[in-house]
Amino acid sequence: MTEIDPITLAVLAGRMEQIADEMDATLFRSAFNPIIAEAHDASHGLYHAQTGDTLVQGKSGLPIFVGVMAFAVKAVIEKAAADGDLADGDIYIFNDAHIGGTHLSDMRLVRPYFRDGRLFCYLASVGHWHDVGGAVPGNYNPAATDAFQEAFVLPPVRIARGGIMQQDIVDILMRNTRLPQSAQGDLNGQLNALDLGVRRLDALLDEYGAETVAAALTALGTRAETLMRAELEALPDGRWEAEDYLDNDGISDAALPIRVALEIRGDRMTLDFTGTAPVTAGPVNIALPTAVATAYVAIKHMFPGLPANAGVMRPIDVVVPEGSLLSAAFPAPVGGYTETILRMIDVIFSAAAQAAPDRVVANAYGTINALSLSGKRANGQPWVMFSFFGGGHGGSPETDGLNHGNAPISTATIPPLEILEAAYPVMFRKWALRPDSAGAGAHRGGLGAVYEIELLEENARAFLFGERGRFAPQGVAGGGAAAMNRFVYEQDDGWHAPPLVSKMVGIALKKGQSVRLETPGGGGYGAPHDRPAQAVARDVAKGYLSADAATATYGDAWREAGQ
Repeated sequence: MTEIDPITLAVLAGRMEQIADEMDATLFRSAFNPIIAEAHDASHGLYHAQTGDTLVQGKSGLPIFVGVMAFAVKAVIEKAAADGDLADGDIYIFNDAHIGGTHLSDMRLVRPYFRDGRLFCYLASVGHWHDVGGAVPGNYNPAATDAFQEAFVLPPVRIARGGIMQQDIVDILMRNTRLPQSAQGDLNGQLNALDLGVRRLDALLDEYGAETVAAALTALGTRAETLMRAELEALPDGRWEAEDYLDNDGISDAALPIRVALEIRGDRMTLDFTGTAPVTAGPVNIALPTAVATAYVAIKHMFPGLPANAGVMRPIDVVVPEGSLLSAAFPAPVGGYTETILRMIDVIFSAAAQAAPDRVVANAYGTINALSLSGKRANGQPWVMFSFFGGGHGGSPETDGLNHGNAPISTATIPPLEILEAAYPVMFRKWALRPDSAGAGAHRGGLGAVYEIELLEENARAFLFGERGRFAPQGVAGGGAAAMNRFVYEQDDGWHAPPLVSKMVGIALKKGQSVRLETPGGGGYGAPHDRPAQAVARDVAKGYLSADAATATYGDAWREAGQ
């Protein structure tokens, strides 16, 4: 194998990351739907030619895709091996979440990259399409009992053969969406991102040679593994456990436990999810690739300085019992995967806080509150507004939690209200921080938010897929819990709450009626009595905390400090 010096390795690492970053930017700027264009719910990367392992991922894409896209590429490798005719210019497309992870809204494109007639690596693009059929516009169906009720299911197929687009595949895709113009725009954006990746790789290999670049990719994985082992060796040996709950599965109103045992022995870690609830009827299940990728996201939060490639996970064993809701098999519904992986991260952090509290933050708000409103405009044109919403992040060893942030599974942004109001017949009556929603602590959690959305068309239906309506985000290291999620909707006789608290389908709305989300805050870090009185007084002055809540939680010292 070619020896590579540290300076060349650093240069090549930066160049390859730039390729993935530029692919991200290409899609973000060309996608038609706001979930990709504004919220950046997408990702690009380079993947190993034989194993599919992540080699490089763009910094702007969602971290959860680092792990799951490796499974997606492996699925294509297996498909290509079975077909036996992989060629330069082939592009595979699919959304099957049980083999590629996440959920059916995420459309994956995988393209082999050839150099001098030999397969060098794979390029991949994944993006959240606005609508992929199914029973509910926007595809977050909290009442789904199988994958077919969530979306159109596409296995790995070639959308391009030897550089020639297969129009019949495109036609099938466009016929299975309520918003074909949006889907066509997103597809073209992903294809263009892959084209750009090929051009940039061509230029890189022209300059450095395939052998040197391949050696750099191998060295980067080895370096990530070495760094991860060193980090683990610096932590105490032991076993720590934690559990938390999902509100329900959207079908049966029963709490669902998520349990983990975190064990460190020398330079290895085990995350064992034995004791987690079994596969459920409703769509809070996740596939095994998603569970493994979620463990990676949590690890990256705990060790933020490590590179984003598969080497990080080599010293880590993820044990997921067969038959649990973390390893659901097709066709179990998995549309609400976001809610479950957020709870996985929460329990990993809660367990890790017992071993190394300086490495973690308290629980974030723990739900994306996937909300869709849909109907027809006066001219008969269908519209679908799908969006996710923010909340408070957990307090940390160094500072208070972030107010109104996005979920810790991603680097996505919350779509601005101006974009949503311009694109859809809605008006936001309110978009504000939620007072008294943060968990108390030496470093309090961040505040959740209040969103109230009014319908401007004559009729529409609303669908909500949320969590944390019954189990609050927890603090760590003595910190307090945050406020829970609350959703209500307006009818002729006033405001109502869903029977299942955080999930509901088919809410009929008339013009002028609204839905309102009050999202959770983040848990607190450290004992509340250690919070400086001046910090409490400042929160009261800013309206983050009411005077009564401040006194009940922190005592009366803040009053004198605020004078």
